[in-house]
Amino acid sequence: MGSTAVLPYMQTKPKIIFFTDFDGTITVDDSNDYMIDNYGFGREQRLKLSDRILDGTLSFRDAFREMLASIKTPYNECIDILLKNMKLDPYFEEFYNWAEENNVPIVILSSGMVPIISALLEKFLGHKPRSHITIIANDVVSRDGKDINSEGGWDIKFRDESHFGHDKSLEIKPYAALPEGERPTMLYAGDGVSDLSAAAETDLLYAKEGKDLVIFCQRQGIPYKTFETWESILADTKEIYKNGLSI
Repeated sequence: MGSTAVLPYMQTKPKIIFFTDFDGTITVDDSNDYMIDNYGFGREQRLKLSDRILDGTLSFRDAFREMLASIKTPYNECIDILLKNMKLDPYFEEFYNWAEENNVPIVILSSGMVPIISALLEKFLGHKPRSHITIIANDVVSRDGKDINSEGGWDIKFRDESHFGHDKSLEIKPYAALPEGERPTMLYAGDGVSDLSAAAETDLLYAKEGKDLVIFCQRQGIPYKTFETWESILADTKEIYKNGLSI
């Protein structure tokens, strides 16, 4: 730890690394919530489990698995449905292009599944995501030996054994440990409970207005700045790129 040689996002010696959630952060709505509400057990039951996450009586991992298990739609059909119904934040593509031009790696840390995120990004951007953007997320596996593209045939494959299922802080900590003079400024944007571990590792956290991450940050005393769209994040990141972290 501490050597940039083994840290992939440091290969171009960036001034800033931008870590971010995907669902409800880069997208307007959360694709998992959409599928659970419309093709799973519904919004009411989802919110009941979300309340248990918030009050600490159920882990995010266990709640999320139960939510997704209620969706019996074949996986390829889930992707097709989301491609028709999800929308990109209206300013994210501008941020994406600016980041490429200014050597700012974007690292998506998601509790969702890689195939869905990849498909949505390719549709939104009109091309396969370029090399300055990386997706680190959960995956999908067969349920009970079935074809994932059959009814009830898929399950989420969590990235690690944490109570989040994907502890997003693990991807950030090696960069946070770099010595002064080598360590870039690290920013993070998110909206939900699964972003909490990552939030404490970065220099500035953007928490989406009105979402659960704001509640958790307030409870735990984690500093944050609210955002509604990537317009304000882009403006701030440009300022930080020019003048350092002073906002």
